[in-house]
Amino acid sequence: MEAGVLSLDEDLEMMRDYTERGSEAAATAFVRKHQNFVFSTALRYLQSYEDADDASQEVFIRALRNLDKFRGESNVRTWLYRITANVSANMRRKRKMLNFMRLDFSDEGEIDFGTDEDTPYARIEKKEREEALLAVLLKLPEKQRETFSLRYFEQLSYEEISKILGTTVGGLKANYYHAVKKITEGLRKNLD
Repeated sequence: MEAGVLSLDEDLEMMRDYTERGSEAAATAFVRKHQNFVFSTALRYLQSYEDADDASQEVFIRALRNLDKFRGESNVRTWLYRITANVSANMRRKRKMLNFMRLDFSDEGEIDFGTDEDTPYARIEKKEREEALLAVLLKLPEKQRETFSLRYFEQLSYEEISKILGTTVGGLKANYYHAVKKITEGLRKNLD
């Protein structure tokens, strides 16, 4: 099986084990299989490591509660993407409300993806690259940002992205092309 492609049969088997037999091992396997996808999707929406972690937990709580309602009409990633988008949108609305009410609420999340090389210079350089990429991504129109993120980071096919975002494959290819062009230009400016 191609890397990044998930087997619907495996997912359905884990879901059945959890819903019919209450298998905690199946629930754990389901979460482990999809946690990186859910977390990275939430991070793109929320731009905060802590918020994305909280959102991921909420997504899996909702997903596990509603596994019996999953009909298999779409791929499991599509279903989890929709739940993640809804949870993230709710968290953003709450954040805006809290900021509006002037409560003490910090939305400064630190993004820490770790590094292979653990020298102070390597950490600083990696952080600068991540900040530059995030800054450029945030300037993209939402459709371009989502298309780029799902294609580049999640390595989904255009067909999978089309189902998730409800856009034509041709439109996605155009969005991806324009996103890559803008990101390249933006990174040149930010890192020079």
